[in-house]
Amino acid sequence: MNLEEPSAFLTEEIPSLLALSESDRDRLAEVLQELLSTGSINGLESSRSNLYHWARQHDDWLREIAALNGLDVAIYHEERLIQAIPRSAGLRLRLPQDATLVWLALWFAGDVRWRDEGADQAFLSVAELMDLIHDQLLPDLAKRIPRGRLQEILRQASRLNLIKLIHAEPFEETGIEILPAIRRVIPFRDLADWQETAAQFQPEIDQDELDEEEEDPTQETEEA
Repeated sequence: MNLEEPSAFLTEEIPSLLALSESDRDRLAEVLQELLSTGSINGLESSRSNLYHWARQHDDWLREIAALNGLDVAIYHEERLIQAIPRSAGLRLRLPQDATLVWLALWFAGDVRWRDEGADQAFLSVAELMDLIHDQLLPDLAKRIPRGRLQEILRQASRLNLIKLIHAEPFEETGIEILPAIRRVIPFRDLADWQETAAQFQPEIDQDELDEEEEDPTQETEEA
């Protein structure tokens, strides 16, 4: 009779998702909900620290449940960040033009601090951000983003762990810390790549306005 010799090394088998305890399932569901709603888990935030450490400890379960939901997962240990990466275009965030413009400016400001100035962190105020957009990046932009709308855009970026807001009054003095995650969400290769995208926001002549000017009835009255 052939008896299988016992192995000198014992390996612990990782249970599948179906074999998880109720408490582990609840915790894993919490991790997944956070990734689906915000795109990442920031372990530097006190309210997310325990969730981050649990997810890191059980990254096999995390990757399995993420894959079932069309996501890949990247873990950045130095930043204490777990980031969800959509596998399909249907899961990617679609931003309106004004939000895209603000995010582009945030990326630019961070790139200048990190790459050009060699800084470890990137800070600017809301007022400096708006000056950057309208005075340096897109001086021909006709309209300024309304204050209330800008607050919404920055809060969304904060929820997605792209920036950290240091609230102050008035709002224009609110501080913005640009977090490294923005370089992966908006992955430009270099400044030239950024400039090519930013050029799409240069104002164009509105053909409807030209047509209205040609058909302006006040001009016909004056000529008559």
